[in-house]
Amino acid sequence: MILVLRALGVGDLLTAVPALRGLRAAQPDRELVLAAPAWLTPLVGLVGGVDRVVDTPGLGPTRWSGPAPDLAVNLHGQGPQSHRMLAALRPGRLLAFANADAGHTDGPPWRADEHEVDRWCRLLGWYGIRADPTDLALRRPPPTGLPTGATVLHPGTKIPAKRWPADRFAALARALTERGHQVLLTGSADERALAVQVADAAGLSPAAVLAGRTGLAELAALVASARLVVSGDTGAAHLATGYGTASVVLFGPVPPDRWGPPPDRPRHRVLWAGSGDWPTWDGVGSHPTLAALGLDEVLAAVDEAERVVRVSGAVAA
Repeated sequence: MILVLRALGVGDLLTAVPALRGLRAAQPDRELVLAAPAWLTPLVGLVGGVDRVVDTPGLGPTRWSGPAPDLAVNLHGQGPQSHRMLAALRPGRLLAFANADAGHTDGPPWRADEHEVDRWCRLLGWYGIRADPTDLALRRPPPTGLPTGATVLHPGTKIPAKRWPADRFAALARALTERGHQVLLTGSADERALAVQVADAAGLSPAAVLAGRTGLAELAALVASARLVVSGDTGAAHLATGYGTASVVLFGPVPPDRWGPPPDRPRHRVLWAGSGDWPTWDGVGSHPTLAALGLDEVLAAVDEAERVVRVSGAVAA
């Protein structure tokens, strides 16, 4: 049995898809168990290849009660805590980045400046397991009754510093509605107040606010059939990549070369104000790299993403 640790969030799971599939291909006859938060289970089913999920909300004592795994794989981090968490289960072998503090030297070195997808593919490659970093496509979910062809704006992120200002999301929603887009606002239950604030300022009806009213399966279905997604560096952006849905992703303070969509997929547009000299930030609200992105810049990126979709559709026809 293979036990894989990735006890994080939506974007973290989706950037590990190539590595998970690489493991599945390398060990097709072994059960593959993912140690991750149980609430991610609907998305795990859209990844494919994972046999079951063991609820693991984060680092700490594991809830694993079965026999020692033949193989444990740390797709969570560089250690030492995550290494020790898996080593405590006494696996037959542990695949992880080298970490002397955890007593694990059998692995490649950690690189802080590496893209998240490439990082885990490189880890497996060091152990002779091939993983294709371009293999990001997700299974399409069944219909849910939610609107199709909508433009999804996702104004929230778990980290407030990574949010584009709410008033600009409202201005964007207003501008896109005037262009004929059906704008819907998504987010978690904790982000519902933010989505309502954006909708009110944009003059949208309460029915346009889906934040807190959809589960992960419904969000995936909405994004899979959407016209466009605009979001910060968060799970919704990775869903758009997985489904090939046109997207504009607003980055800051973390650069897109760490978490962005593949740069050779032009229907996914990335906006990043750079890592130059910014005014002193008080740690409240949007980071200056997000505040530097204007409405016109985002609208231009929307136009370009949609142009690419139109051109690719014409070529396919």
